[in-house]
Amino acid sequence: MIVSNMNRLILLVVIGLCSCQAQNEKSSRVERLPFYNDPSFTPVWVDNLNELSNDFHSIPDFELIDQDGDTITTEQTKDKIYVADFFFTSCPGICPKMTKNMGMLQKAFMDDNEVILLSHSVTPDLDSVSVLQSYANRHGVVSKKWHLLTGERELIYDLGRNFYFVEENLGIEKSADDFLHTENFILVDSQKHIRGIYNGLNKTDIMQLIADIKTLKKESTTQSSS
Repeated sequence: MIVSNMNRLILLVVIGLCSCQAQNEKSSRVERLPFYNDPSFTPVWVDNLNELSNDFHSIPDFELIDQDGDTITTEQTKDKIYVADFFFTSCPGICPKMTKNMGMLQKAFMDDNEVILLSHSVTPDLDSVSVLQSYANRHGVVSKKWHLLTGERELIYDLGRNFYFVEENLGIEKSADDFLHTENFILVDSQKHIRGIYNGLNKTDIMQLIADIKTLKKESTTQSSS
């Protein structure tokens, strides 16, 4: 009788551990992620990339500098899945948590050469290469996996507002002088199309983002083999 109760107790512990693991390891909500074509983030569902029109929204060519002083262009994102966000090194508010959560993504895909991270400084006049390098060292940023980007302010703000659609203030006209500050993370596929938007402060969203990246990887494999 004692042995039976002990076995029952062990079984309950094992079930509990498995349940916790299942909750922590999110799966993607769908088998194929939608595409996004405008700031409203209305999902567009297609079964094949060939169904997208030539004028469907994509991220344009850019040229920026990372924490190592290397020039980063769309050539570095070619055939890569990447996550983009916007931050600044002196930010005392949301940026430290965003950086911490980007670190979770870095850890999850550290050995995956198909996935990279791009963090754009919204104060590029202050965030020089040396400043970004110091920030990278403090926060465990791994070069080649996670690029902290600086460059022309006009280009960075244009990318953020008009191409990544990172601001949620839909319908509110913003000028080039208005400060860009957002917690959103944007998921971009290997063809430079936007495939998701996530709250970079929310751990549940980060876990969902990790799951969605894995879904995109499966999609890329299917596309290349078809």
